[in-house]
Amino acid sequence: MNKCLSAIIMATLTGTTTQAQTLQVAPRLVVNITIDQLRNDYIEHYSPLYSPNGFKKLLSKGCVYEAANYPFESVDRASAIATIVTGTTPTYHNIISTRWLDRKTLRPVFCVDDAKYKTSPQRLSTSTISDELKVSSNGGSIVYGIASQRDAAVLSAGHAADGAFWIDEETGSWTTSNYYGSKAQKWIQAYRNTTSKPSKEQAEQNNAVCDAAIACLNHHAMGKDAQTDYLSITLSAKGTQNEKWRTDFESLYRGLDHTLASLIEQIEKSVGNQQVLFVLTSTGYTDDPKVDYAKYRIPTGTFYINRTANLLNMYLGAIYGQSRYVETCFSNQIYLNRKFIEDKLLSFEDILSRSKDFLAQIAGIRKVSESPYNPAVSGDLIIEVAPGWQLLNEDNQDNYIARASFVPFPIILYGMGIKPQRVTTPVSVDRIAPTIAKSIQIRAPNACKVSPLQ
Repeated sequence: MNKCLSAIIMATLTGTTTQAQTLQVAPRLVVNITIDQLRNDYIEHYSPLYSPNGFKKLLSKGCVYEAANYPFESVDRASAIATIVTGTTPTYHNIISTRWLDRKTLRPVFCVDDAKYKTSPQRLSTSTISDELKVSSNGGSIVYGIASQRDAAVLSAGHAADGAFWIDEETGSWTTSNYYGSKAQKWIQAYRNTTSKPSKEQAEQNNAVCDAAIACLNHHAMGKDAQTDYLSITLSAKGTQNEKWRTDFESLYRGLDHTLASLIEQIEKSVGNQQVLFVLTSTGYTDDPKVDYAKYRIPTGTFYINRTANLLNMYLGAIYGQSRYVETCFSNQIYLNRKFIEDKLLSFEDILSRSKDFLAQIAGIRKVSESPYNPAVSGDLIIEVAPGWQLLNEDNQDNYIARASFVPFPIILYGMGIKPQRVTTPVSVDRIAPTIAKSIQIRAPNACKVSPLQ
């Protein structure tokens, strides 16, 4: 063989080998941790009380995005978790909140209710990061979701999960759904028989969730081979809203720190600290206490959504003739009678425009907008109440005080291949799913349009 040709072949082979050696290896396990209502300011405020291996470890050795946000308004636990795992907004994944009004029945539905299985992720209309992992591994990857609430467990696990486990509100015991296979049902039954019922106290529930997660990981040998597995864990930083709230939050964040330290230590010991990727973020909202603003002469008032819906119907009747143009209202949404409007050959866009102009003049309303969501899970008009005002529905006593304040929270990546750094540039939570997809070398979820964080 020609020496020059031999040299070229050897150089090519050597280069290929070197390139192969530098290819990024996917982690054996991804642990996606969501902490409901976690806040940056509280993390920092209680930092002197932390151990070295919980929050401090994540903040010092992880890649910390300090200014995370959600790319839509009216965030709650269910819509937040759905966005984290799908990499898109409720416009596509359809989980607009924990509860919404079913337009066909005009009755509230829970986001993971299912007529066949009682509980399932079938209302989640796009794929999740764990779904894509199952697809890419031909079903071989192991996927579980664990939380104290069933919506968090089920949505975070995805459609194709091996199982999702949560604490039943009525019995106080660990449970699952018939949607998942017999393997998951047998395991949770065995686990329930060997452990006591979790306490209703928040810190103890967080510990119970992590204990169940470790037991699930060890029993199913997650992270033990080169095929990536996925474990989703939802904890809570929701404090009490009483006169002792400062003491309660201190205890809660100290407990979270201890829980995270134990969780990380046990998972790294089981899987190997260079074989696991941890992702941690918040649901990005808080349940604020009800405040009597009038007592302190702060601008406030009560906006009655049911009365407003009736007034709107009277207004539209004066224009188009008396009838039922407004079907109902739910939360801050107004539902128009689409079928009637269509049957009468009226312009739906014209009615929407007139309705927005009318509603904008009512005291307590800051903004009226058309819903960006699927009409099957949302009203036609969304009302944003002025900050400090209470929204009240006298028909069902649904009420809340509106706030437009920013809730600071982080996204933290820690573990395999992550270099410690602080990023102050604002980033949106929908970028978590494509970031995980990139790290485990699979496709992002099927409605994800955003780029990875790294």
